[in-house]
Amino acid sequence: MKLRLDRETCQGHGRCYALTPELFDCDDEGYAVLKMASDLAPELLDAARLAVDNCPEYAITLEDA
Repeated sequence: MKLRLDRETCQGHGRCYALTPELFDCDDEGYAVLKMASDLAPELLDAARLAVDNCPEYAITLEDA
């Protein structure tokens, strides 16, 4: 699975990096930054789903690689 972040849709609510700091960070303006560009390790899938489910702008998606 691969985690995707649509930076144009992100409005900087910060839920993703607050809930899943292993997957997300924030830039200097408070917008999300995805830490990994490769396929997710199986142990990170639950965290990825948590981020997807908590993004109010639906800027985060989980896709088959």
